[in-house]
Amino acid sequence: MTPAGIELTVINPDNPAPPEAQAGESAAGRQNIQIHLRKIPLLADLTDEEIIRVKADLRFKQYNKRDVVLQKGGSGDGLLFLLSGQLQVIDVTEDGRAIGLRMLGPGDFFGEIAVINGSTRSASVVAMSEVLVAFLPAPTALHLFSHCPSVANQMLRHLAQKIQRDSEFRSILSINNATRRIYTFLILLRQKNPDNPNVVENLPTHQDIANMINTSRETVTRALLTLTQQGIVQKEANRLIIRDPAALQKLVQGSN
Repeated sequence: MTPAGIELTVINPDNPAPPEAQAGESAAGRQNIQIHLRKIPLLADLTDEEIIRVKADLRFKQYNKRDVVLQKGGSGDGLLFLLSGQLQVIDVTEDGRAIGLRMLGPGDFFGEIAVINGSTRSASVVAMSEVLVAFLPAPTALHLFSHCPSVANQMLRHLAQKIQRDSEFRSILSINNATRRIYTFLILLRQKNPDNPNVVENLPTHQDIANMINTSRETVTRALLTLTQQGIVQKEANRLIIRDPAALQKLVQGSN
């Protein structure tokens, strides 16, 4: 399903796009987007034959900010890849509160559990910006999982990391003090960028952080303001610079 106004060109690095696909804008003013399947981490090591099969089955759709991309309880009919934009995986409690579970960025895939189990979706996925998503039907995805060692290995690592991440979030949610939950969450974000752990890129909004760790937006705002005033962090557009990691760690441990 190609969104209106979008002209998609799915290419392989070994097969360059035709000249007309490189222009960026067609005569009709349609936006052209080139998609290199081998730049999607899960598909990077597929053979040419496997790439051709995947390319034939992929479907694309664009969503606007706050659109529901996947609905909890929906059919696990395919694996999805985020090609551009940002998504948030959320769950809804019995009293109707939305709990943010994790953020997804370009190159990430989602919906794998329902595909593997043949079950319904265990959580919802909401667009945090305009996004472009690729959908791979479940039969093709399952073929990749069972016949492509590179995909199977990446999937095993992904599931192991997912278990670890869920355990870390459960630990954060068990902290009674909301401010310490926020500080601990920042430490967790810091660990996700081993190349530059003192810079948190694509920082979630205060409301998104509040949803993820079960507190209020106002509490998050106050905590980050306190850290800024103390010189522990420096907040910039969409990112956070942690200037004093040791001081932040002391706050997590409850030290003064």
